[in-house]
Amino acid sequence: MQFNVLPRSEELGKERSKSEGERQLSRCISDCHEKNLKIRIPLTNPTRTFSYLLWEDLINQSSKKQNGQGKKLHINKTKLHHAEKMIRGAYIELYKGLGYLKTYRNLNMLAFAKILKKFDKVTNKQVLPIYLKVVESSYFNSSNKIIKLADEVEEIFMKQFTEDDRRKAMKYLKPTQRKESHAVTFFIGLFTGCFIALFAGYAIMAHTTGTYRPQTNTIYMETVYPLLSMFSLLFLHFFLYGCNIFMWRKTRINYSFIFELSPTQELKYRDVFLICTMSITAVVGVLFVHLSLMDKGYSYSQVELMPALLLLAFLVLLVCPIDIVYKSSRYRLLSVLRNIILSPLYKVVMLDFFMADQLCSQVPMLRNFEYVGCYYITGSYKTQDYGYCVHTKNYRDLAYAVSFLPYYWRAMQCARRWLDEGDTGHLTNLGKYVSAMLAAGAKVAYEKEKSVGWLCVVVIMSSITTVYQLYWDFVKDWGLLQMNSKNPWLRNELILRRKFIYFFSMGLNVVLRLAWLQTVLHYKFGGIDYRLTGLFLAALEVIRRGHWNFYRLENEHLNNAGKFRAVKMVPLPFHEVDEQD
Repeated sequence: MQFNVLPRSEELGKERSKSEGERQLSRCISDCHEKNLKIRIPLTNPTRTFSYLLWEDLINQSSKKQNGQGKKLHINKTKLHHAEKMIRGAYIELYKGLGYLKTYRNLNMLAFAKILKKFDKVTNKQVLPIYLKVVESSYFNSSNKIIKLADEVEEIFMKQFTEDDRRKAMKYLKPTQRKESHAVTFFIGLFTGCFIALFAGYAIMAHTTGTYRPQTNTIYMETVYPLLSMFSLLFLHFFLYGCNIFMWRKTRINYSFIFELSPTQELKYRDVFLICTMSITAVVGVLFVHLSLMDKGYSYSQVELMPALLLLAFLVLLVCPIDIVYKSSRYRLLSVLRNIILSPLYKVVMLDFFMADQLCSQVPMLRNFEYVGCYYITGSYKTQDYGYCVHTKNYRDLAYAVSFLPYYWRAMQCARRWLDEGDTGHLTNLGKYVSAMLAAGAKVAYEKEKSVGWLCVVVIMSSITTVYQLYWDFVKDWGLLQMNSKNPWLRNELILRRKFIYFFSMGLNVVLRLAWLQTVLHYKFGGIDYRLTGLFLAALEVIRRGHWNFYRLENEHLNNAGKFRAVKMVPLPFHEVDEQD
């Protein structure tokens, strides 16, 4: 019998007499290497065989580092623990695959019975008992090999990983999903009502005090407004992610598998809405109190720290090690951000480049974050010197660099995927982000000089980038615009029944992609401050990205099934050998 995963060896799990066992095994294998002997262990015992294979690989790796000098053999315990983790994960995936196979058999039998039942109803014949008897006695249905393999996996997993504790082992092999509570729905409604009330009060107070009118309250617009804009864009994006989860579940798009999310830790759409409403209520509440204190005559030096404390509270909560407020999801987000920032050092997975794409639509939010950080870290809030972080050359260059970073990270991810997979399509995708960086550079130069020449460069580069991005959205990411498809101008397989939705989405994507024209035309909408116009345009880009996310996952879901890539491969810390060797 051949396995695709390995159990942990006894040397990995038992601390007692561990050093002595390692020394004996090391001396044994060293003697064998010196005498050029081969250890042969029969494949009748999977646990012993896999233990040997794992130890042999680790010993060979250690022997290569010794360069044949006969030094004392050393086993890296960190590698042993890492190997244990890999093998445990492989066992979990094997057990999950056996469960899928059992479900596949049951669904096929159920479908066959229903088809025969429908056939009997239409033809008024009684063929169901005849055919069903044959099928039920077939090897496909009567074989209990899947059950035996699952029982064997359970037994080995309990013995090697949980010290014969079945209850603990089943927590790994059959994790129970979190039950959705009605309390979550209640608090969503509660915080939504609080947000509406606070936002209405904040809007009325801002209107009566003339806060958002041009040249009325410059200090407030330059200091507090970037914080409000940053949180608004962030939680708008998060809210759209919750809407995406709702639609993915409704259309049965397996986003959990695509993103490799744990079923016990993934966020449901209600969880996302709860985080959204709770956070934005706290933001608007703090800003409402801040504006109220200013309206009552308090000085800026007395109330200016409130927005900074709000931002600091969110950052502390994000990295908080205490198991509160979805700790596993917070730490998964931090790990993804680490992989993005350190691109191309880490192997790129679906969730990494999907998140990097989101950051490409959040450049205004990142620039606001950089400005707010500069304003408080440099101590400019004490003198209300809001122009220091705008006009100082170093900080101005840093703000421009922030505009390039998301595109740079995404380009590095494409380069890493090309190196790992060898697919030249990733180089074409890299060109898309290089063109976006060139367009952003042209806009930066135009902001500095405001000349006709740079304006022409901006229009040309932005037009080329827009056409490039639209082609990639429709053809590559959405899989649409296929000439030979059975659905004209669409792909062969569609999840949404109404085809006009795809054409409407393509038209909407084109319109929202052209929002950059406002940065060139600078059209003024009445007496509205230009910052509010910028926030509106940034929100349109976030909405476009949220709209894009649904079709991106739809195409990925269909291609996984079409290209037979719906398999999770778990690497193992040993080299496979044939039974004949």
